[in-house]
Amino acid sequence: MEQPTPARRLDELKPDARFAWCVTGSGHMIEESIDLALHLPDVDLFLSSAAEEVLPLYRWPVPKLREHFKVFRDNSASSVPVGMLYGGDYHTVVIAPATSNTVAKCALGISDTLPTNLYAQAGKQCVPSIVFACDTAKSVITQTPHEWVEVRPRAIEFEHVERLAQFAYTTVARSLDDLKAALDQRLSDLKLAWTTSSS
Repeated sequence: MEQPTPARRLDELKPDARFAWCVTGSGHMIEESIDLALHLPDVDLFLSSAAEEVLPLYRWPVPKLREHFKVFRDNSASSVPVGMLYGGDYHTVVIAPATSNTVAKCALGISDTLPTNLYAQAGKQCVPSIVFACDTAKSVITQTPHEWVEVRPRAIEFEHVERLAQFAYTTVARSLDDLKAALDQRLSDLKLAWTTSSS
């Protein structure tokens, strides 16, 4: 098997390189994910169209997000903001939470949304990605805007998660603790720290 090119070196990035945090249309752990993003240094948010619909249901409309982040919306067919990856603007791509739809697209090489485009181009630029997959257990208890519900992912969802986990420059987080651990490791690699407590 061909060995992947080493991850992009820090000296190839801009001194003020940032986290590119993508949000998709899942409500699973969405509030916890946004909370983690709030406690990272230098984060820009990239929203899918579905995320833009779902976030207000969890009390995070775009105007409120803009009080804390620079926000990019999925409103161009060519995903123009993705070009910033080429210039070294971002050292890490995070997709959290990632719907089963987004995970499937990433695993199959489909890039037709802002998050999936960022993921694909990050791989081509040797930029590490962290993907917090929502459907990773036989039974998932998740919070809707109005109640807690049980979701039972299908075999195909598990297959896509496993396939994605084999991709170079990709860390798949299967729980919120996994996501925190992956972010801890990335901060350590970058010699950065949480801006305040991440808990």
